[in-house]
Formats: sequence, structure tokens, C-alpha cells
Amino acid sequence: MNYNSQLMKNLSDCFSPSGREKNIREIIINEIKDYADEIKVDALGNVIARKIGNGKKILFSAHMDQIGLIITHVDEKGFLRFSNVGGIHAREIIGLRMIFDNGLEGVVCSEEIGAKEKVEMNKLFIDVASTSKDFVKSNFKVGDMCVFKSEYYETEDCVICKAADDRIGCYILIEALKNHPETDNDIYYVFSVQEEVGCRGAKTAGYSINPDLAIAVDVTATGDTEDGVKMEVKLGDGAAIKLMDKSLITHPEVKELLTNLAIEKGIKYQYEVLTFGGTDAGPIHMSREGVPSGVISIPTRNLHSSGEVFNKSDVMECIKLVQAAAEK
Repeated sequence: MNYNSQLMKNLSDCFSPSGREKNIREIIINEIKDYADEIKVDALGNVIARKIGNGKKILFSAHMDQIGLIITHVDEKGFLRFSNVGGIHAREIIGLRMIFDNGLEGVVCSEEIGAKEKVEMNKLFIDVASTSKDFVKSNFKVGDMCVFKSEYYETEDCVICKAADDRIGCYILIEALKNHPETDNDIYYVFSVQEEVGCRGAKTAGYSINPDLAIAVDVTATGDTEDGVKMEVKLGDGAAIKLMDKSLITHPEVKELLTNLAIEKGIKYQYEVLTFGGTDAGPIHMSREGVPSGVISIPTRNLHSSGEVFNKSDVMECIKLVQAAAEK
């Protein structure tokens, strides 16, 4: 199995912020429709693809949505005021290009801010490069969303793109489903909605499926750069088996399962302890009477930015670990 650059580019470039997942849902369904035994879209918009079996019920979940901005006001000068959809820090987006679903673009600008004044969203606005108030009012409305405008790029070993969080998780589940192992297990590949605003899709999908085991597939931070994050995870060191984050302490048996499978199958792996954030496994593991849950994480630099970086070999190891867990 080789890394599919075109598929990942298509997933990363697709406009689908939280609550507006229609575009990415269509791409994913088109990719997996010939490989799943059944596919359904639930009331919240989750894509649930199933490989039917009589054994244990296993749920894999990767979220489809991406972070973005939502227009809250179009002012009298034709500038767009906004709020964040998901984890975006105001001081990190000044000067960035944003793109809307209609293809129009703008740049994030700032009011004058004092030297000791904190940069907040209410001090920022989007300039859509037009002096025509009619153009602005006819093309931009309250509730419209935009996402980072940046180009997909890759080197021999790594990729820079927007929305690696969590389109790379979706990529991994798509490739795992296309190469689904022989197993009696009843496997559900879930592509969830609204993770960036509270793991909402995963909560309902976990409740409806009621699995015996759940594994989220999502990005995680790394400790191999100079950004101040101190942790063991590094690009190129393989799939990260999560031990804990703010939403989950991985079930001991799930940790042992994933570790033993990695050793047995010769899969390169590392352990992850994340002191912030969470994944779809958070709400799923507390669903109904409780679900033993864990996470297979993809080490990713520059999380929640317009240029997230991951290693292609880590992705391939994650696919192998998903397949091994599905087969066990």
C-alpha cells in the first residue's frame, strides 16, 4: 500500500467546517461506497460505514470537520466581524487568508492594539478586498463560515496542509476500509461531525452503535519542535498509542491490546500522553454503560494552524494498526 497523495489533497482542500460537513461527507461516501457492506448518514450527519460480522462490535471514529470562522456582523464599511468555530487563537490568525464556501476570499486584519493589550477576536475583522458595499452585502451574510486558505504541499517524507486535523484520520479509515482484513468482527467506520466544537457527532454515533470496543483516530501534538510543548511524541516514530488526554484515560486492556498488536505485527509505535485536548473517544467511552476505548494518534506539528505537518510513514503505521485491531 502506497501513500495516496491525491486522496489526501482532496480531503484537506475540501471546505467543511464544523456543522457544515456536506462537502467532505460526499467525498468520503464516494471513496468508500464500493467497499462497505452498508453506509448510512445519521440525523446529525455522521457517516457510518459497516463491514458486517458476527463477532465483537468495534467502532473506529475519525472526525470530518475542520476549524474555521463564522461571520457575526457585516459592518457599515463592508468589513466582516467574526467568531471562531473550534480552537482558533486570535493572535495567530492576523494576516492569514480565509476562503468561503462560495470561493470568495478575505484576509484577517486587526484594529490598532496597544503594546500591552491582549489580542481578542472582537478586535479582528476580515477584509474581502472590495470597496463595493453592494458586493459585500450580496456575497457575505451573518452565519457564513470560512476556513484557512493554504496550499497542499509534500516532501519525500512529510506533508504540509490545512485540516490534517482530522482529514488524515479520515484518510486512514478510508484506506483501512479499502483493505479491510478477513475477520468475524462487526466493524463500524465512523466519520463524525462537529468534533472541533465538542465531539458531538461521536456522542450520538457511540450511543447508537453501542460497541464492545471503540478506537478514535485523530492527530496529536509533538514534542520535537521549539514551540514549547514538552512530550515524547515525534514525527517519524510511528503510530502514537494514547495513554491519556483531557477527555480520556485509555482503558488498560485497550492499551495492552494496541501495544501487543503493534509488537506482533512489527508496527512502529510510540506512547502519547497529551496534557490538553481530547478526541471522539472521550464521549464514546462514557456512552451507555461505558465502552472500553483508546486512540490511535497521528503525530502532527502546528496543530490548529493553516500549515499542519505530519509524516507519511507514521500514517502508514497507523493504517496497519487500525487493520490489526479490526482483525483481532
